[in-house]
Amino acid sequence: MEQYLTVNVVTPNGSVFDHHATMVVAITTNGELGILVNHAPIVAPLEIDEVRVKRTDAENHVNWVAVNGGIIEVRDNVVTIIADSAERARDIDISRAERAKQRAEETIEQAKQTSDIDEQQRAEVALHRAINRINVSKHR
Repeated sequence: MEQYLTVNVVTPNGSVFDHHATMVVAITTNGELGILVNHAPIVAPLEIDEVRVKRTDAENHVNWVAVNGGIIEVRDNVVTIIADSAERARDIDISRAERAKQRAEETIEQAKQTSDIDEQQRAEVALHRAINRINVSKHR
């Protein structure tokens, strides 16, 4: 019997991704985490970064998901990612992501001039999210 991982990416708006995979690679706050079948149970916080899912249906079928933080849980060959927001590469609106990047860069410059550290930090997170979405969109 072939074994596989069941991969679920969930946000407050519902399921973003639900497929079977042979491997998942995610970036946690402690570095890159590769998950194969029969991985030990783990829960870890995720960075704003891409998640790579190697699907079971074809050797070279890989899905990319932009994840904006959250947590990953692995248990009994089920990989669950719970994130504030997440988008599959094919669903990313590139022009919207580019506009978000530009807005964040402008906000950072304005915040630096007014010494608004909180606003600058929020804008830096928004910039990181926009860049992540742009990078993941290139994997269509």
